[in-house]
Amino acid sequence: MNWSQLATKVMEGYELRKEEALSILASDDNDILRLMDAAFTIRKHYYGKKVKLNMIISTKTGYCPENCGYCSQSIDSTAPIQKYTMMTKEEIISGAKRANELNSGTYCIVASGRGPTNRELDVVTSAVKEIKAEYEDMRICACLGILREGQAEKLKEAGVDRYNHNLNTSKKHHPTITTSHTYDDRVSTVGKIKEAGISPCSGVIVGMKETMDDVYDMAKALKELDADSIPVNFLHAIDGTKLEGTNELNPLYCLKVLALFRFMNPTKEIRISGGREVNLRSLQPLGLFSANSIFIGDYLTTGGQEGNSDMQMLKDLGFEIDYDNVEDRKQVLID
Repeated sequence: MNWSQLATKVMEGYELRKEEALSILASDDNDILRLMDAAFTIRKHYYGKKVKLNMIISTKTGYCPENCGYCSQSIDSTAPIQKYTMMTKEEIISGAKRANELNSGTYCIVASGRGPTNRELDVVTSAVKEIKAEYEDMRICACLGILREGQAEKLKEAGVDRYNHNLNTSKKHHPTITTSHTYDDRVSTVGKIKEAGISPCSGVIVGMKETMDDVYDMAKALKELDADSIPVNFLHAIDGTKLEGTNELNPLYCLKVLALFRFMNPTKEIRISGGREVNLRSLQPLGLFSANSIFIGDYLTTGGQEGNSDMQMLKDLGFEIDYDNVEDRKQVLID
């Protein structure tokens, strides 16, 4: 396969056929640099050498009734995690201050559970209004689970810019990962946030015993959903979860997955998300030749890479922080 020619066709509007997509995932490891160069051609065409930074705050951890096999917060999990109920408005606002100090353009407010109660939603919306008043150019992403009627509209009114609700896996593979909600429940929530005028963020977790066909189906589904931001997580198997001990990934395959998502969703924000440190390992920098976004700091119940290491990685690559082209926020090259 001539990856460079295929990248040129993609930038001209061509959509990959399934066999072409699968050939990326099954490509020879010796061709990885050619593949990454082609992916970078697409990434650079739409995003240059800019990288979007995102920071998560887990505002509610544990106490979840869902049985997702990958999650340490699942009702079936025996993982020894810290558990706490909804943070206060002041604690959420304090997290935004920290995100601002870290030059994070997007602050992600995350809460465990099937979906937010009205009281929890009120805490989040109240905090968002004050954050927006203090940091006008900070993008707010909420990730609160399956939304009920009217909740998306309340988030929009408060100033939430983006809502994350991952598909996680393919429709076919979904019942092996969780049975407490359906794949269609997730698709429906993405639809609600789009209808409310909120930017949709939806992604996947790779490494959960899915097939290459499943990975292709995930990328295709997100293209059809027209998700603006696509976080690609790589399973960090946690002891005490259903997927405990699962270790199917290697760094080169992870790079191929990122390239596939760039080829199939060329104009979208592709974010290297949870598990990048333990799965990409020393090849993390190469992932940014496909992706244009990363999380900084810790994840929900697992630690991330130390912040200065991320900044050094971007500097070494010659990349720069992307502030979404907001003119009144200083755009800097990492010193």
